[in-house]
Amino acid sequence: MRKKLLLGTLFLMSATSLLAANDPIAQRKDILKEIGEVTKPVVGMLKGEVPFDRAKVDAALTAYADGIPKLPSLFPDDSKTGGKTEAKARIWDEKPKFEALFKKFGEDVKTTQGTITDVASLKANFPKVLGDCKSCHDDYREKH
Repeated sequence: MRKKLLLGTLFLMSATSLLAANDPIAQRKDILKEIGEVTKPVVGMLKGEVPFDRAKVDAALTAYADGIPKLPSLFPDDSKTGGKTEAKARIWDEKPKFEALFKKFGEDVKTTQGTITDVASLKANFPKVLGDCKSCHDDYREKH
């Protein structure tokens, strides 16, 4: 009985993982959620609400560098609706502009990596990365 329960659980976990792997909305939401989570402490540092922590800044930039290249392909034409997406329809009307934002974001992340060593360099370099996030959110994400 225990073996059947274990096998059933493993099967369901595998099926769920496979479905998520084939669902671009779920994939992009997972990447964007991770980016949001690693950004929060850095924003706190910029506001002076939490002490500077270079490891957290580096972790945020690494998450961006890992996730950003994956995102453009996760907006295929058949993912305009469903999955509680917050993507605006204009993404697909302005696809080249939308994809160019990811390219710029990735370039700005690469330029910023390794430059932040203290609060002053954080304040000098990180806002341009956050500006890339904001430009995409302002134009291509539904506000709730």
